Amino acid sequence: MDRPLWKRSASELAALVGCGEVSALEVVDAHLERIAAVNPGVNAVTNVLADSARRAAGETDRRRAAGDSLGPLAGVPFTIKENLDVAGSATTNGVPALRDAVPPCDAPVVQRLREAGAIPIGRTNLPDLSLGLHTRSQLYGDTINPWDASRTPGGSSGGDGVAVATGMAPLGLGNDAGGSVRIPASFGGVVGLKPSYGRFPGDRSVGPRDLTLSSQLIPVDGPLARTVTDLRLACHVLAGPDPRDPRVVPAPLEGPPLPRPIRVALVADPGGLGVHPDVRAAIDLAASALRDAGYLLEEVDVPKLSETIDAYVRMIMTEFSLIWPMLERLLSADGRRHIAFSMALHGPVNLAEYVKLTAVRQGLLRDWSLFLDRYPLILGPVFTEPALPVAFETRGLDEFVRFETAVRLCRATSFVGVPAVAIPTHVASGLPQGVQVIAGFYREDLCFEAAAAIEARLGTFAPIEPCDASASQGEE
Repeated sequence: MDRPLWKRSASELAALVGCGEVSALEVVDAHLERIAAVNPGVNAVTNVLADSARRAAGETDRRRAAGDSLGPLAGVPFTIKENLDVAGSATTNGVPALRDAVPPCDAPVVQRLREAGAIPIGRTNLPDLSLGLHTRSQLYGDTINPWDASRTPGGSSGGDGVAVATGMAPLGLGNDAGGSVRIPASFGGVVGLKPSYGRFPGDRSVGPRDLTLSSQLIPVDGPLARTVTDLRLACHVLAGPDPRDPRVVPAPLEGPPLPRPIRVALVADPGGLGVHPDVRAAIDLAASALRDAGYLLEEVDVPKLSETIDAYVRMIMTEFSLIWPMLERLLSADGRRHIAFSMALHGPVNLAEYVKLTAVRQGLLRDWSLFLDRYPLILGPVFTEPALPVAFETRGLDEFVRFETAVRLCRATSFVGVPAVAIPTHVASGLPQGVQVIAGFYREDLCFEAAAAIEARLGTFAPIEPCDASASQGEE
């Protein structure tokens, strides 16, 4: 076979297993060997699910031998962030207090991937309680950016981003409340999906405690992959109603055709606050790819960016303030500084102001919906700087403000609940750069179509060997 199994995409692996060219056990063993070889240097996988993965692979092979129908992801290994439930594996959220929090059943998204034939192979690192840009937890320490160990791999789904980028799994499963899938994807040179609010079923709880309003409305689970084809396949598997989550909307996976050419809002510098030249180059490359594919681009700005971000942060910080005594005990010093800086800058607000914010949110959703009716797609940065130094945002208030400024478009799109795909474009100064493609509510299909056009022009950039300078060129 011309390429090792760990370099293959999820779609390729499922096809190979389905036709019997390779066994699911061979696929799983190849990825377990890759984890053993690479993970000690990057610390992305926190718990290797070797025994259960091999058992699941054996069952897949028995079913194929018996002539049973296999799912679209048969034999494909995937990793799962440690804030998503996997039956029999602790959902630690990275903190000692939850070290033994072993759930009895899978989260809905994990169950969906299993039902499609995919195989959980490992749990992945995250910042304490997913609060932070850099993936560092009390239980497991730092996850290393495989492109440059001095830079953060991003967060909070940083473990999955690194696992996918280095070939430990072709799919990762994380979540995004303000860039937590898109930033690790961008910093790792892979692709990531933040779906629409209500597209995938979620289990928004910590143990027996259901979460408050902003944590119900903003975070969504989402996959990471190395190709747009794999990302789209994962989306199709994960979408749809589930009785455990009444918020899910049974929206079609493919929306109605749009008049051509499709108009794209080119948002190169959201809010006019500045963008790094390497990131601007990524936007220009993606814009050129879309123009060549027949899209019509117009440089504009998104509606009411500052108001959207202000409402986002104030709602979250008001709710966090109510449980701050508990959070403070659970978090590391980095986590406490992250929340303290945010509270100092943004709130909390009183009850009357909080109620007003819920109305402000409704108006902002309307403004964004009208904008996306005129421009069905937005092209913009994921993060307006290249990957920052490790734990940069917790060094001081000025550094925290710089982080908040760079993540502004991710925060705004999370608050209004629209879908976005992060897609890499090139490598500059040894670091992958990329963009995000944003669409209207439940139009993930438009994101995938545009991202595929960018990928077809600019190539893919993973898997890589950690800190391997030869990985600076994309595969065509």
